[in-house]
Amino acid sequence: MARIERLYLSNTDRKIAGVCGGIGERFDIDSTVVRLLMVFFALVTAIFPVVITYIVAWLIIPQKPSLPEFDE
Repeated sequence: MARIERLYLSNTDRKIAGVCGGIGERFDIDSTVVRLLMVFFALVTAIFPVVITYIVAWLIIPQKPSLPEFDE
């Protein structure tokens, strides 16, 4: 059976809440690229929608559990 990979807030790669770091870890891309894309979309959409989306993601995405099976 295939293992489902979940999205978690990053415990190590965080600037504010770990949302961009968690997205980068989940999709195996550099978190700096994710942050630059967030800034680009914020500037294109007049900032407000991206800020709201970030806050909602911060509230919804869980912290990564510190169980041995999740340590990498």
